Amino acid sequence: MSELLRDSEESWPVVSTTPVYRDEWVMTVDRDEITRPEGGDPFTRLVVGHPGAAVTIAVDEDERVLCLRQYRHASKRRMIELPAGVLDQEGEPTVHVAQRELQEEAGYAADEWTPLITYSSSPGYSTEVIYCYLARGLREVGHGDFVHEHEEADLEIFWAPFDELLDAVFRGDVRNGLTVACVLAYDAWRRREQR
Repeated sequence: MSELLRDSEESWPVVSTTPVYRDEWVMTVDRDEITRPEGGDPFTRLVVGHPGAAVTIAVDEDERVLCLRQYRHASKRRMIELPAGVLDQEGEPTVHVAQRELQEEAGYAADEWTPLITYSSSPGYSTEVIYCYLARGLREVGHGDFVHEHEEADLEIFWAPFDELLDAVFRGDVRNGLTVACVLAYDAWRRREQR
């Protein structure tokens, strides 16, 4: 594999960091003064700290996708989404987060887990990395002791034929970034598997 097609670790010198915001959940915002590696005048970059998330595209034997419809306050929309959750327990494998969220949000477990893609959601200002998994061999198991609160208390679960969901993504009717990326990744994975 060509090194030109691989992101590389790199960190430019940080002159100072000023905390701007901390919440009790997972988010931080810092104002970093950085310089180029060879030096020069410092410049400012805001960095939104986020531990990352895992998302699951759960597909049944009829090529239907388990979808959620949930209100998202920041976008002022009820959005079509896939089960997903924050990596809020340090060191927990990302696939375990995906498995936990599939059960907690939708009440399902899966026999087969395939990693599809890993991507940085907004690398210009955020540390968030998203891990997308394909789940197959689905079975209903209930939500365990998880209690849906806030927006999740109004969560709707439904099944959508994959090709219809893909069309909705291309039309812009489904625009949640996690969902869009996972749907497109699954479509590409499916095409590769059929070769």
